[in-house]
Amino acid sequence: MKDVPYKIYLEENEMPKAWYNLRADMKNKPAPLLNPGTLRPMTADELAPVFCDELIAQELDETTPMIEIPQEIRDFYKMYRPSPLVRAYCLEEKLRTPAKIYYKFEGNNTSGSHKLNSAIAQAYYAKKQGLKGVTTETGAGQWGTALSMACSYFGLDCKVYMVKVSYEQKPFRREVMRVYGASVVPSPSTETAVGRKILEAHPGTTGSLGCAISEAVEVATTHPGYRYVLGSVLNQVLLHQSVIGLETKAALDKYGVKPDMIIGCAGGGSNLGGLIAPFMGEKLRGEADYQIVAVEPASCPSFTRGKFAYDFCDTGMICPLAKMYTLGANFIPAPNHAGGLRFHGMSTTLSQLYHDGLMEARAVPQVKVFEAAEEFARVEGILPAPESSHAIRVAIDEALKCKETGEEKTIVFGLTGTGYFDLTAYQKFHDGLMDDYIPTDEELAKSIEALPKVDL
Repeated sequence: MKDVPYKIYLEENEMPKAWYNLRADMKNKPAPLLNPGTLRPMTADELAPVFCDELIAQELDETTPMIEIPQEIRDFYKMYRPSPLVRAYCLEEKLRTPAKIYYKFEGNNTSGSHKLNSAIAQAYYAKKQGLKGVTTETGAGQWGTALSMACSYFGLDCKVYMVKVSYEQKPFRREVMRVYGASVVPSPSTETAVGRKILEAHPGTTGSLGCAISEAVEVATTHPGYRYVLGSVLNQVLLHQSVIGLETKAALDKYGVKPDMIIGCAGGGSNLGGLIAPFMGEKLRGEADYQIVAVEPASCPSFTRGKFAYDFCDTGMICPLAKMYTLGANFIPAPNHAGGLRFHGMSTTLSQLYHDGLMEARAVPQVKVFEAAEEFARVEGILPAPESSHAIRVAIDEALKCKETGEEKTIVFGLTGTGYFDLTAYQKFHDGLMDDYIPTDEELAKSIEALPKVDL
């Protein structure tokens, strides 16, 4: 299958019939997840109490390039896929840039983001396994919203632990989850042993994705008939999100357009990994070259200021260890408004690619991000999510550089979702109440010093 063009795996409407497994083309594979007790690679049997069986197989598969999308998932995708690839003519004109700017818009579904691409897949496999329900965490609420929709579709119970600061900042996102039947708990909570432990150690904490992951995993592993599902970071999630990049490349190829630069926001890695997948595959195979840029918040700079090391994916330190760029599982980011970009680490796949110099990363402050979001909204007519606006910020910066140099670059970025549930953030921006807190070197050093000692 490796020598067969990916185009045969596209429907007539250019919607993928198979997911692309980027790891199959990586010479340096991502380091394996480690059992925190034995420090040996996790086996399928060890992962079985936490994840669905078929998702474990996808998580561990490093050799199969194309993995067929089950028909039931493809039928669901047809409700909103293929998603639009848009030439930002109005933004180009406003900036007076010779650059050509395209964005892949993933907000054209009820959940409002790209997260539904993996949520429906994970819910499908849970239902197929005969489970009663699933547990998860959510930052900005996009993943929780998508998963609640997917679980409703398949008749599964859904329990969501939502990072406390987002739970308070985004009540309407919380209510959409409840509309679809999910129970939503602010994390850290007193419902779990790990939640109580975190609250004791960090009284009054605003929470983090690491905290919420710990709580969701604890509940999944202590309740028969439940499994834990994750909206980012894991290999299986990047696999499902490859539909974004496959569609993007198919549309660009159709019109003979080759991008010079591909930009995506980076929190745990799902959107970025999905967008760049086929382009990075070409780069790995030596077929083409692209400048690939990950954009993260300056308040949670795992790529740009983190350490490439084994670390826990959760604050409660009950999950497997992953080798990734990390700020330390104890790191609690400032309560910025890009809730989906508040994870202390990064996908192992993306971390390896970054470590190998195949992509670059930039960190941008919050106020500058919202300035870009507003500029985009006023000319392109879409109110972007704060997460997506990190990519918009760098896309605008690059287009302005082209204005200065006269270079005619083609820029593609991921518009991961809409910001209509983020109006509290926009209000703070307009009222001048938004700040740009950036962690000090001392703060990061303290957290990174606590990384587990793994000598492999």
